[in-house]
Amino acid sequence: MLGKPVAEFSLAATGGNTFKLSGTRGAKLVLYFYPRDNTPGCTAEGADFRDRYADFKKAGAEIFGVSRDSVKSHEAFKSRMKLPFELLSDADETLCTQFGVVKLKNMYGKKVRGIERSTFVIDGDGVLAREWRGVKVPGHAQEVLDFVKTL
Repeated sequence: MLGKPVAEFSLAATGGNTFKLSGTRGAKLVLYFYPRDNTPGCTAEGADFRDRYADFKKAGAEIFGVSRDSVKSHEAFKSRMKLPFELLSDADETLCTQFGVVKLKNMYGKKVRGIERSTFVIDGDGVLAREWRGVKVPGHAQEVLDFVKTL
């Protein structure tokens, strides 16, 4: 997928909107996939992107968080965390499948399907410019910002 155009997609978003990839042409796009709203790692990751949001905007980038949670759950999480960007609901895993982020994970000794924390940067022409998989939260948002600034 790297270096190739990303296929069109649309998903329900917070704010009563529908996100369409084609509606972001010309802007750099950061899509970060996370397992669940209101969990410790996902809360920390959201806060890191939130705290750097102005710098991402200055670099010409938009941020969108993606998980399988409902829009209702996303609205509550976004409000509680004061996130300045929209969250996308991928309840049927369409986008998760497109980006290959659903994996078998080990939770307390039990195998479960879940989202592998991953981030993707799509350039203004809709081409996948960079990907991070199996993300560890500390320092990650800054690393993504540093990359976005090079585009």
